[in-house]
Amino acid sequence: MDWAGRAAEAIGRYRRGAMREADQRQLTQLANSAWAAGLLLLMAGHREASRDWLRHAAARYRDSWEAGAPADAWGRPIAAMKSLLLAGDDASPAARWALDAGAADAESPIGRYAGTLALLVLGDDAAALAPAGTLRDRDDFPGPVAAALFALAGADAVGYRSAVGEILASFEERSDFLEDVPIADTVLVLQALATPRGFAADLPASGHLP
Repeated sequence: MDWAGRAAEAIGRYRRGAMREADQRQLTQLANSAWAAGLLLLMAGHREASRDWLRHAAARYRDSWEAGAPADAWGRPIAAMKSLLLAGDDASPAARWALDAGAADAESPIGRYAGTLALLVLGDDAAALAPAGTLRDRDDFPGPVAAALFALAGADAVGYRSAVGEILASFEERSDFLEDVPIADTVLVLQALATPRGFAADLPASGHLP
């Protein structure tokens, strides 16, 4: 795949959109374009440019929230945290945003996912166990992702490595991706959380990973 060419297309979409006044939905579209550019540049080997665009994505996701997004638009703080983690930046401001908005106690599984991710970002693994536990054994949340989050919170290296391997396998089988960007971003984010905890998985080579 022409990763760099695809990145240029995403950057073009972002720049065209940024020339217009934007509401919260359009700001999310801008954020998605910046996110796509960042991941595509990462796959192309342009690490510094990737970091810049992932930072743009995190900022636009926050802007979209503040521009009147619905209170349960948990995908936005999730995407901001993921963008900052993939940029190698401190994701704690986005994590605190999610928690201040009530993510850890949200009714929806996507909200509790945001809360679990936020607590893991902040290093409060003990607190992350409770919301992570509520995500397991559900029909409306991916089982391997729930297992990986619970294992991260519980310092279960074996469980984590098994779960993240299943997640990567699921990406290999998928045909539908956000912004049509076939990259295993969830795997990269989980690995970014696992690495400082000392149990990142040794994953097989994949066309969905850098």
